[in-house]
Parts: sequence; C-alpha cells; structure tokens
Amino acid sequence: MKKIIFSLTLLFSLVVGYSLNAVADYVGASSFPTLKTVVDVIKNGKDDQLAVLNGYIIKKVGNEKYIFKDSTGEIRIEIDKKRMPTQSFDEKTKVEITGEVEKEFLHSVEIDVDSIKFIKN
Repeated sequence: MKKIIFSLTLLFSLVVGYSLNAVADYVGASSFPTLKTVVDVIKNGKDDQLAVLNGYIIKKVGNEKYIFKDSTGEIRIEIDKKRMPTQSFDEKTKVEITGEVEKEFLHSVEIDVDSIKFIKN
C-alpha cells in the first residue's frame, strides 16, 4: 500500500512540476509594424522584425542565399533547405515571403525566410 501511495505521489508531483514549466509565447500586438516592402526593410527594419514581402526570387548568390526583388528594390534573403517549397520556381514566379529581418554588425540587411507562398498573377 505504501508503494502505491508513494508511486501516485511521485507521479502527481512529476505531472504538476512539468506543467508548471510550460512556456507560452506573447501573441499580442507588436511594437514594430510588419514590414511590407524591401525599401521599408532596408530603411526602417529592426533586427528580428517581421517582414511579409511580395515579389520575385531572382537569383541564387550562395549557399541558401538568394536575391529577392519587389517594386521598391532588392535584398538578400536566406532560405534554409527545410523551408524551400517542394514545387519548382524561377525568377518569373511571384511569391510571398515571410521572415525576420537580420541585421548583423558590418553586414548588409537580409531576411531570414520562414515561409514561401506562390502568388497567382
């Protein structure tokens, strides 16, 4: 009987302890607006700020590095292999990229892409 009570007490403490360590993320309004154009990213972007851009991925410039172009300009983007779409595309395929601004000391601004969606013209 003591073993059962001890086991139940241990199990209960593990469940309660685990649930107290659960971490949630803030999902409310951001103090930084979502960036919508390349020129906004370059001029006003803050590190880790959300960007949602519509345009074209026009060329590959390195390992996981590409140039993205919209009507306001061009910017380097990084797309991890796991984020690449399964469907082929080229410089004429209109896309929406969602990602975060990356500003590193002595480097130009780029977007770390989280997702790519194809846009029908």
